Amino acid sequence: MVDINRRTLLRGAAVGAVGAAGPFAGFLSERTSPRRTRLAATADQRDGRVRLWLPDGFAYRSFHDTEQPVELDDGTLLPGRPDGMAAFPGPDGSTVLIRNHEIKEPGPAFGPAAAAYDPMGAGGTSTVQVTRYGEVLRSYASLSGTASNCCGGRMPWGAWISCEETVNGPDVAPDYSGAPNIALTQRHGFIFEVPRQGRSAAEPITAAGRFSHESVAYDPREGVLYLTEDNFKYASCFYRYLPPERVYAEAGTGRPGLADGGRLQALRVAGRREANLAAAQRPGAVYPVEWVDIDDPAPTFPYTPGEPAPTGNDEALCHVGDQARERGAAWFSRLEGSVHHDGTVYFTSTQGGGAPEESAGPAADGFGNGRGQIWAYQPREQVLRLVFQAPHHDGLDFPDNITASSAGTLILCEDGAHNNYVRGLTRDGRLLDIALNRIVSSVGDPRHRDEFAGAVFSPDGHTMFVNVQAERGMTFAIWGPWPRLGV
Repeated sequence: MVDINRRTLLRGAAVGAVGAAGPFAGFLSERTSPRRTRLAATADQRDGRVRLWLPDGFAYRSFHDTEQPVELDDGTLLPGRPDGMAAFPGPDGSTVLIRNHEIKEPGPAFGPAAAAYDPMGAGGTSTVQVTRYGEVLRSYASLSGTASNCCGGRMPWGAWISCEETVNGPDVAPDYSGAPNIALTQRHGFIFEVPRQGRSAAEPITAAGRFSHESVAYDPREGVLYLTEDNFKYASCFYRYLPPERVYAEAGTGRPGLADGGRLQALRVAGRREANLAAAQRPGAVYPVEWVDIDDPAPTFPYTPGEPAPTGNDEALCHVGDQARERGAAWFSRLEGSVHHDGTVYFTSTQGGGAPEESAGPAADGFGNGRGQIWAYQPREQVLRLVFQAPHHDGLDFPDNITASSAGTLILCEDGAHNNYVRGLTRDGRLLDIALNRIVSSVGDPRHRDEFAGAVFSPDGHTMFVNVQAERGMTFAIWGPWPRLGV
């Protein structure tokens, strides 16, 4: 994910929606508008203020609003920017949420100092136990000392994989923010496992790559982890990590269940080198794929402690992807959210689906000229297909995090330059509105462009939890007649 103020309007216009055979068989045509669910201003049950517009019959409560300081039960001051999130069953019908905090710049780690991966990594995760109506029961820091924790993925053995969307470290020059990396003591750009209960061991799974990680999706049948990359200015790749073993730690021990030391690979369209899948695709696009090895997935660049590193940030960001493209890996635009559902891995391409870029980057306004694509990878067949391509921003605008309901509807969080929605894409291809951001700050400033992130359902399906990812972010619990809505 990228701050909205970093993006200007896209240079190219998007084209019509397309689809292919499969579970999502009915797709919007170029001239078809989405089904407009009637949304209305709805009062927050926390304090009666209107922060969301929702369909008739739905209600919500916000919690952990960091516009004011929030202290967790372990004494930790809660960071802002809540992003990707997972939900697990808690005692007495409650839900345990693990939330990322996408804090990019170096700064003191939150949470217990002894548990931090890097004392100057300001990102990480918090864990909160809530009722089905968003009432907080317990909360604490569960991973600290990491950086730019964006999205991740829920693991079936009771853990969350948190992803660092950065390659900052003492061996890399400053990123776009200009903040020096000299104070960092560890390399960043890895994935970390966080148990459903307790704190993470804060041990990076380095063999899964050092790049701008966004999310992961685990295929339990094959024991394979699929990973997305959001390399903002450059072409991104779709990866898979093959662990060396399929032995998982007991849930709640704090020990990683996903083993390090495996093999990282990138997707290549069979018979085509560097296929440009970031560009608009033909209707019914289906591609057989194969996988290429990454020889150096977790580089360390030369540097002198206490001095600025000679390796540029862009060079470091592209190190893994360049290896993939040298072996013909496909180009994508800003791959963000992913989810494994019913044997298929779905993932979003935030700016995919427009006019092709002339090269693999850099592109100042973000790589890709479209309004977004939804892809589906079917591991058994090793086939990639396009599920949806946004025709214009009013239909779908920069899809980011993604999850699936029990009915199979894909839930999409928008990170666009216009009004941001939570949308649904049903199995018969209908795009529908679920929630609209109408947050106003305590001093009266509209925050309608703050992005949604981390949508997940409680284990019983009663409540959808979703974050607003902003410096002064918050989490929402939303409930109502989901089947009537088509979710």
